[in-house]
Amino acid sequence: MARRPTPPGTPERTGLGHVADLVRDAIPPLHPAGLPFVATPLAIALLGRKRKWLRRSGFASAAAAAAFFRHPHRVPPNRPNIVVAPADGQVALVDTAVPPAELNLGEAELPRVSIFLSVLDVHVQRTPVSGSVREIVYRRGQFRSADLSEASAVNERNSVVLETASGALVTVVQIAGLLARRIVCDAKVGDKLTIGDTYGLIRFGSRVDTYFPAGTEPLVVPGQRTIGGETVLAELLS
Repeated sequence: MARRPTPPGTPERTGLGHVADLVRDAIPPLHPAGLPFVATPLAIALLGRKRKWLRRSGFASAAAAAAFFRHPHRVPPNRPNIVVAPADGQVALVDTAVPPAELNLGEAELPRVSIFLSVLDVHVQRTPVSGSVREIVYRRGQFRSADLSEASAVNERNSVVLETASGALVTVVQIAGLLARRIVCDAKVGDKLTIGDTYGLIRFGSRVDTYFPAGTEPLVVPGQRTIGGETVLAELLS
């Protein structure tokens, strides 16, 4: 990860301060939802410090949890009318589909991009466009493997409908997977979100679908890797 430039007028740090800055830039911060998953094995490691196997297991588990819940800094492209990827992962589907029925957005199929997140991917979700949160609907469901096409219809999910300043509706759906058992959504109806903002998280393997307005042409293809908050999925019609 490239180090973020120092803002104009800020004095350069030297010595230990400079080293600390380099470490801070190289190690992504932790999403708050991951704190219990890191703190618990660390406590076990410290309490069992006289037992080598327990100490090592605790530290290894804490490191794995910190890696899973990492929350790296991202900078969205400075272009109008773009929709960025809401998550890191691999594009599983580029097709058209009817949005989740519980949103009451009609029966017409809309362009859709599905991103599959493995357990090794960053699992925070980012706002694909700037706009206001028009609706949020959570639906219980199954926990089939998120890379299956039917996962969009039958798995547990949380849908967020965003309305841009021009009135375009972009829907992003967090979908639980085979190992995922918790969907976190920090957004609330009426919130004003900026493109690239972190708004949620899915734990342990999942999928995120993005639905675009009719006529939108996706700019990604199946198999392509995405970077949440940075990879452009499509450009909205102006």
